[in-house]
Amino acid sequence: MKIIDAHLHLFPPDPRTDEMARGVGHENSVDHLRQVYGELEMVHGVVMGNRSLEVSYHNYPSDLFHYCVGLDSTLMEGGKRLIPDLPDIVEEHLKREACCGVKLYPGYNRVWLYDPMYEPIYQLCARYDKPVAIHMGLTAYPRAHLKYCHPLVLDEVAADHKRTRFVMCHFGNPFLESAAAVVEKNPNVATDLSGLLEGRVDLERYFQEQAGYVGLLRTWLTAICQWDDVMYGTDWPIVNLGEYIRFIQGIVPQEHWEQVFFHNANRIYGLGLEE
Repeated sequence: MKIIDAHLHLFPPDPRTDEMARGVGHENSVDHLRQVYGELEMVHGVVMGNRSLEVSYHNYPSDLFHYCVGLDSTLMEGGKRLIPDLPDIVEEHLKREACCGVKLYPGYNRVWLYDPMYEPIYQLCARYDKPVAIHMGLTAYPRAHLKYCHPLVLDEVAADHKRTRFVMCHFGNPFLESAAAVVEKNPNVATDLSGLLEGRVDLERYFQEQAGYVGLLRTWLTAICQWDDVMYGTDWPIVNLGEYIRFIQGIVPQEHWEQVFFHNANRIYGLGLEE
């Protein structure tokens, strides 16, 4: 079965990120990912951009990755810094075949998704028919504010921007009920299942000890029954890739594996991979 990782991060070598990757049984390098992808039948990945809006910064091996240009807190200084020419910069990325969308980080930026600064971004993504991926749910750092990345905030934006496609990252975890409702209600909203674990996991033990949480994931994904809108993703480098594949296989019914693990991301992000 071919697999697309619809949500990962790539960082230059540094002690913190290198240690994070080693902690889950990997190395922080593209060469290592290429090897592991081959072993696991992972054929492509969507890099969620961080740290820079420079076009030259986002040059990834085209046979392995597309990317979403990211408007993160390191660029916007937690919402305190405005970038006057932001739409023009974003459009330069969207013109590139390698760029398959935009990534927003509202909890970290402390900026509401309906803030006027994002309006030109939504319009651009509609014009280029590339989705806006949005971090939803729990954040990696306590200084972020959860109210900005609750799924119901995405509902407002999706309802008012029918021509723009959105991806709710992390299935809005742990706001699963609201996340399911937003995906079900809005035909222009898809979701990915990235970042639901962190670190190494004994899956047999996990499924026993966390049966309640796993049951909620299964319940809400099954309740809305919109498997065409659900994508596999990892949030690498926070998880072991082989373990995470098996984790999602334990949540998604097998008859939907090919959709969730490959076809949906290929279609939603317009990757153009051979089916």
